[in-house]
Amino acid sequence: MRTTPAAHLGRPEKPPLPPATVWTAVAVGGLLGTEARYGLGLLIPEATGVLPLTTLGINVVGSLLLGIVTAFWTERPEAPAWLHAGLGPGLLGSFTTFSAVTIAIEQLAAAGRHEVWLAYLVLSLAAGLAAAVAGLVLGQVLVRRTVGSTAGQS
Repeated sequence: MRTTPAAHLGRPEKPPLPPATVWTAVAVGGLLGTEARYGLGLLIPEATGVLPLTTLGINVVGSLLLGIVTAFWTERPEAPAWLHAGLGPGLLGSFTTFSAVTIAIEQLAAAGRHEVWLAYLVLSLAAGLAAAVAGLVLGQVLVRRTVGSTAGQS
């Protein structure tokens, strides 16, 4: 058995880099997710000094969708790697944004709106987590229904 320098030093070997299709899917998904978030921000602008509901809504919807696609990947691991990467980290990873949450918190804190930024932080974390869990459950139900209905047709 041949050992590599990393194995010899007790470090795990690095996995190979993903193929170009995966990188491309992440880039395209990232572009689309960012543009969708930006477009919604233009359609539903946020007022200064109040709870940023547009960003909150985007993050909650994105967390729900991430939960659904994660359930799909868990139940259907044969889906191509480029699809996983393009939808998850690409599209939905760029659609959701914690950086905008931190910027809003900083602006609210600077304006002395401590009760608002604290409520926003707690609401963002709790609603995002709840939406992700709901998405996982919903995704599992949808995948099992799909698998069950296609199994009955064969």
